[in-house]
Amino acid sequence: MAGDSSDKKEGESSGPKDREKKRSRSRSRERDRDRKASPAKERKRHRSRDRKRSRSRSKSADRERRQKDKERDKDRERDKDRDRSRKDRDKDGHRRDKDRRNLNVSMSPKSRDNRLKRDKDLKKEEEEEEKKKKEKAQPLSLEELLAKKKAEEEAEAKPKFLSRAEREAEALRRRELEVEERRRIIDDERRKRRVFQDIGRKMLEDPQERERRERRERMERENNGTEEDDGRQKIREEKDKGKELQAIKERYLGGIKKRRRTRHLNDRKFVFEWDASEDTSIDYNPLYKERHQVQLYGRGFIAGIDLKQQKREQSRFYGDLMEKRRTLEEKEQEELRLKKLRKKEAKQRWDDRHWSQKKLDEMTDRDWRIFREDYSITTKGGKIPNPIRNWKEYDLPPHILEVIDKCGYKEPTPIQRQAIPIGLQNRDIIGVAETGSGKTAAFLIPLLVWITTLPKIDRIEDSDQGPYAVILAPTRELAQQIEEETIKFGKPLGIRTVAVIGGISREDQGFRLRMGCEIVIATPGRLIDVLENRYLVLSRCTYVVLDEADRMIDMGFEPDVQKILEYIPVTNQKPDTDEAEDPEKMMMNFESGKHKYRQTVMFTATMPPAVERLARSYLRRPAVVYIGSAGKPHERVEQKVLLMSEGEKRKKLLEVLSRGFDPPIIIFVNQKKGCDVLAKSLEKMGYNACTLHGGKGQEQREFALSNLKAGAKDILVATDVAGRGIDIHDVSMVVNYDMAKNIEDYIHRIGRTGRAGKSGIAMTFLTKEDATVFYDLKQAILESPVSTCPPELANHPDAQHKPGTILTKKRREETIFA
Repeated sequence: MAGDSSDKKEGESSGPKDREKKRSRSRSRERDRDRKASPAKERKRHRSRDRKRSRSRSKSADRERRQKDKERDKDRERDKDRDRSRKDRDKDGHRRDKDRRNLNVSMSPKSRDNRLKRDKDLKKEEEEEEKKKKEKAQPLSLEELLAKKKAEEEAEAKPKFLSRAEREAEALRRRELEVEERRRIIDDERRKRRVFQDIGRKMLEDPQERERRERRERMERENNGTEEDDGRQKIREEKDKGKELQAIKERYLGGIKKRRRTRHLNDRKFVFEWDASEDTSIDYNPLYKERHQVQLYGRGFIAGIDLKQQKREQSRFYGDLMEKRRTLEEKEQEELRLKKLRKKEAKQRWDDRHWSQKKLDEMTDRDWRIFREDYSITTKGGKIPNPIRNWKEYDLPPHILEVIDKCGYKEPTPIQRQAIPIGLQNRDIIGVAETGSGKTAAFLIPLLVWITTLPKIDRIEDSDQGPYAVILAPTRELAQQIEEETIKFGKPLGIRTVAVIGGISREDQGFRLRMGCEIVIATPGRLIDVLENRYLVLSRCTYVVLDEADRMIDMGFEPDVQKILEYIPVTNQKPDTDEAEDPEKMMMNFESGKHKYRQTVMFTATMPPAVERLARSYLRRPAVVYIGSAGKPHERVEQKVLLMSEGEKRKKLLEVLSRGFDPPIIIFVNQKKGCDVLAKSLEKMGYNACTLHGGKGQEQREFALSNLKAGAKDILVATDVAGRGIDIHDVSMVVNYDMAKNIEDYIHRIGRTGRAGKSGIAMTFLTKEDATVFYDLKQAILESPVSTCPPELANHPDAQHKPGTILTKKRREETIFA
């Protein structure tokens, strides 16, 4: 049994040896086979072997690195355990001392001695350990330090693999740093904003308040600050003062505080505080971002969207569409067409400039037409010359322009603008213009221009031939007024003027006429007397002026005017042909000196049929000039009408005067006797009044006018003698105490006020006896822009139709019942 077991053991032990031998033999056989194999396979084998070796090397390096990390971790844990054990030891020492104290009390002396021996042994062990540590903690040499530093650098260069807990701790630390940095930036910005707001608040506050605050801050700095509660109190006070100042500004400077909108019961359900234009969101979907424009051809539009905006977009869409379709040639043609159109429009704008922006040579027929419309100039007759724009532009002699400037005529009046060029062409003129429009200078300037071209009368033989011009006026006052204007113009030019009027010695006038003169101003009656007595001849008179011609005819001077014109030789009459309208021939004749044709000029404010008849008799192809509307009162005169009985007139006049008035005023009466009676009663009432009528002597008439002009008298009571052509400055009111017999005299009367661009008042007292004038008076008041017709006159039966017209009553419609 024992032998069997030993055999088994040997078999078991010999089995592995046999197996090992078999493996070595198989390996040697493989090697031999490999050697016999091709060199390529051997190369492959070498490569695979190298790869295996490199892998094994890298694995061994990793294994070593891991082993070193493990050793390092073990060292760390060992140090931690050592620290922990030291702490525990200290605690145990304290505990031991405590136990020792307790044990000393409770233990037996023998056991206490054993305990003390054990403690001493422990202390000795601890002291030995400390000595070993001290021996170990010796300073390192330089080579050791360098080797240690090199090892640390290599360790740092190697990638460190942190655990999950370490990574979380690092991320938390970085996050804390970022939060801290962001908080610091926000605090800085908040502090800067607070400083900026404080600066802005200080700039906006009241200067006195700012000075008070700075003084308070200065005192605080001097006192080295105050307690925190005081600071809070001051901040609160400053806020309260700021609010109070803001409230004052809103109250007194008109600041409107925006109130929050409240929704009422009847308001819309949804009220949005934002506008659609405030939406800044962007739809990044290209389908909705670039929406296609809806185009409805024809007249269709989208409901709920602004119609004008849709039309604009539609026109833009079609314009872009046409622009894309057009060829290059078409575009060039369109550009050329637009360029021509712009050029044409620019030329049209240049031509359409107002006449005041153009030079004289740039004026067109259209400009002259607009010029005449601007000044209300209307002309009749062929080949009328263009009017004067201003004195400097017109071709007048320098000495005449100098005289005009001295007389204070800055700009020509409308009648002067048109009448002077016609007069300088030696044409006959009929001038119809409102009173106070400068008619005297309109016929004087062409006359003076012609006379200055003639030689001066020095010899007696020449002076016996008579004057060059005769000016006829219906009244003495008007003749004297024309004489004043003529002397003002003619004296600087050396032109002599003589007035031949009634009321002055005829012998004195004859003496002055024999001394020689160029212009004679006369009333018709005295001029005939002088002509019949051979004080005067009109052998070379070629310029005749009839001023206020309609008044001369009304006063019955028409035969006298015809008789005077018969004294003028017929040899110098114009031919009644087209030659009288030819400007070239007339200008040549005007410059021919003494051999020029007779020129007849008529000026008036109204144009009744009798004046037209006289004009046809004595004027040859006249040019007619209307300024404004012929026979109409001035637009600046306010007309007032009062209907009353004859007995109420005096009471009403005193009532008007008692309200106060700006002197001078003129009161017109129809009869001479009534004129004197009214003037005396006014003087008894305390008013400064003077009279002017045909029954007065010439000296009395001149004295009354001079007193009124000088301001010595406030009221002039006059007949129609003062109604024509008399120029009294600044007449504030005209009172028609008795209404004029016809509308022409009424217009001349109220023309004494509102002269030279000023306004005036015309008051008229009407009675039943004046019914024949009601219709014309109503029309005159209605045409005035500053007057209102009273209902008493507007609804009066006599004011409904013109006297003398036959009215046919309309047949009333009849209803026939079958």
